[in-house]
Amino acid sequence: MTAPDDREQIDEVITRFFGAFDNRCGRIPSLEELVGLFVPGAVVVRDTGSHCEPYSLLEFAEPRMRLLTGGELMEFHEWETESSTQVKGLVAVRASRYRKQGILKAQTYGGSGQKFFQLGRLAGGWRITAVAWSDDA
Repeated sequence: MTAPDDREQIDEVITRFFGAFDNRCGRIPSLEELVGLFVPGAVVVRDTGSHCEPYSLLEFAEPRMRLLTGGELMEFHEWETESSTQVKGLVAVRASRYRKQGILKAQTYGGSGQKFFQLGRLAGGWRITAVAWSDDA
């Protein structure tokens, strides 16, 4: 049985995931903030267009945090534009369309894509167990 607030809690986790990459208005993204949304051993997979590229959470997160805090990518944020969530017991799947925008090396940068999240409900609440994403061409 699904708890009435499961979807609200999942919405919050996903909102925090996208917000973890926001460096607008002087906000400094935090690796710890992002890592806290995941279970230990979580997997991240990127569709490169020619193959799937798997990462550990830290392999995925550390270079992005350096990019966001090193001055190369400014006024960046990404946000969910639509989603669908399925909850079955203690696990859930979320499909998210998203957009991103910022200034990369003094040039306007942006795009869109799809992220797929797998989540599990642990004693401390919902956490991400895996993410796969594909940017639009």
